Amino acid sequence: MKIGVPTEVKNHEYRVGLVPASVRELAEAGHDLIVQSQAGAGIGYDDEQYKNAGATIATDADAVFSQAELIVKVKEPQPEEYERLQSGQVLFTYLHLAADLKQTEGLMKSGATAIAYETVTSDDHTLPLLTPMSEVAGRMSVQVGAHCLQKAVGGRGVLLGGVPGVAPGKVVILGGGVAGSNAAEMAMGMKAHVVVIDRSLPRLRELSALYGNQLKTVYSTTEAIEREVTSADLVIGSVLLPGAAAPKLVTMKMVTAMRNGSAMVDISIDQGGCFETSRPTSHDDPIFEVDGVVHYCVTNMPGAVAHTSTYALNNATLPFVKALANKGWKQALADDPHLANGLNIHAGTLTQKPVADALGLEYTQYRAA
Repeated sequence: MKIGVPTEVKNHEYRVGLVPASVRELAEAGHDLIVQSQAGAGIGYDDEQYKNAGATIATDADAVFSQAELIVKVKEPQPEEYERLQSGQVLFTYLHLAADLKQTEGLMKSGATAIAYETVTSDDHTLPLLTPMSEVAGRMSVQVGAHCLQKAVGGRGVLLGGVPGVAPGKVVILGGGVAGSNAAEMAMGMKAHVVVIDRSLPRLRELSALYGNQLKTVYSTTEAIEREVTSADLVIGSVLLPGAAAPKLVTMKMVTAMRNGSAMVDISIDQGGCFETSRPTSHDDPIFEVDGVVHYCVTNMPGAVAHTSTYALNNATLPFVKALANKGWKQALADDPHLANGLNIHAGTLTQKPVADALGLEYTQYRAA
């Protein structure tokens, strides 16, 4: 199969769909790899290293999209990319369609088959291709949140860990899943006062057993969220409903009641955000204020640590890329119901019900042959 790897074009996105080691694995399996020139430059790989791994170097994106049968990316295709897609091509990348009607319609119009990393499942009911980036975003959220609390960027001037004689900052994390638990681990490591709010009692028990008195766990109700959020220095939103838009757990009223200079980091922003006051931002212009509260809502947070993120993502995606290339997408999906759950769009139809419900579009169930 001809597999294409274009250079990512989203703002400050330095990750790449396949590293040279992944290219070598696929080339040695008999596949043709077409990699756009400088696709790996953001993580320190030049064209020569991709050539040595077995790839052909394409001068531009048009050359990749016009030749490839399977396109492997990182971030959702931008308009200039989904307009290049053709009927019969397979796109394998993050999509996050529930918050993006324009992209959804563009992919449907292309006639391509789009398989999303974030809805591929596993036997243990996790999302194996979302997990590595959730781990990165969760850990990053505390770093960027600590920065947002600095006075120079509009924060309260609070050090999360405090110092002897001065109380630590309070970090409230909405969602105790992969991103939330990684955020909690980092925040506790910085000696902050950490609260995790979740609606799953089994998950709260797991976290309590793991961290003991270091971590306060709270069952999720509107009253509990309001109480904890309005007294927080830093709020991290890490709520996920697979494939669907994130619920708005923090209202404008709650934000208004927070102290001036408090900070909010919305990891859920790819799925529309879980704060009512959130709006997507970029690494160029990452923060904004609402009623004196600093918001960080960058839609590709892990792109800032591209080297770590790319390798973490490749480790997870390579087996699925191999399956799609070795078997063809139809057989690969027929053989693996978890990969089949990644199918979002096929031949102009939307095949992911949570996305259809979020966008008010018609849903067509895909049935593997």
